Amino acid sequence: MPAKNYIQQIATTPPKYLQTLVENRTVFNLNNCELNLFETHQQSYHIPLTFNDLVITSMVQGKKIMHLFDKPAFDYLPGETVIVPANETMIIDFPDASIQAPTQCIALAIDHQYIHQTLNYLDEYYNERDEQKKWRLQFNQYHFENNTEVTDLINKLIRICSGSDTMKNAFADLNLKELLIRLIQSQQLKKVSVESFQNDTESRLHYVLHYIQEHLTEKIAVDALSRKAYLSRNIFYKWFKEQFGISPLEYINQERIKLAKKLLSVDGSNIADVSDQCGFSDPNYFIRLFKKEEGITPKNYQRCVQQH
Repeated sequence: MPAKNYIQQIATTPPKYLQTLVENRTVFNLNNCELNLFETHQQSYHIPLTFNDLVITSMVQGKKIMHLFDKPAFDYLPGETVIVPANETMIIDFPDASIQAPTQCIALAIDHQYIHQTLNYLDEYYNERDEQKKWRLQFNQYHFENNTEVTDLINKLIRICSGSDTMKNAFADLNLKELLIRLIQSQQLKKVSVESFQNDTESRLHYVLHYIQEHLTEKIAVDALSRKAYLSRNIFYKWFKEQFGISPLEYINQERIKLAKKLLSVDGSNIADVSDQCGFSDPNYFIRLFKKEEGITPKNYQRCVQQH
């Protein structure tokens, strides 16, 4: 199934050095963040965990079952990230943890003032002043699969925080700001994309994404999108990427792959027909792109979903 972006493996604590078998904690403190490495070496249930600051967590190995926000419990697996606001208690189950197969997770707690400064920076320099949009972290999108950029940044922050470089605070600051911006951009894209189905006139962003959704099966030129947004091609491209962290073409292709997955799940669907229905003029390009995004060819994906 889809290729996941995994956090690099971290050496587990030898049993004789463990202070506890449940959520054994190693902490690395920096000026603007605190990196926590948690390991659990035995089955445990209903373990509470709360941070005073916003925390970005990512699974490294094993499995947790998370209870958050009075929502249904969900499996939390390697290649995934969960964002939790300050003072929100997580209740965690460890159904499979053991000495031989411990659960391992990192939790990056970020100083509130640092987040506030980053959001103010985005409001000042990367905003549509005529639409009065505010950059902010959202918690309706709190559990998601890592993309390449987020994975690379978390891996860098782990190396920096746990390292001994005398410039570690400066390096961490640069990577931390980029991580926050990329998470905010990703959340903003999901939010505006959903809203665009309900109201395509709320903003220029909503209108452009709604237009893309309505014309996924057709050829969509960036020039046409820039005219819809009343911007020059170059300014439109820069504006779109600033808002969402990806280019217009990357977004179009992502949405086409989502549509392709739905069509491939239908019995009797043909790869060439699915490619054409998703707006791809070249089936070979569709196959290459699908494998790049999902880690599997369309044909093999079709076999997997139709066997269930």
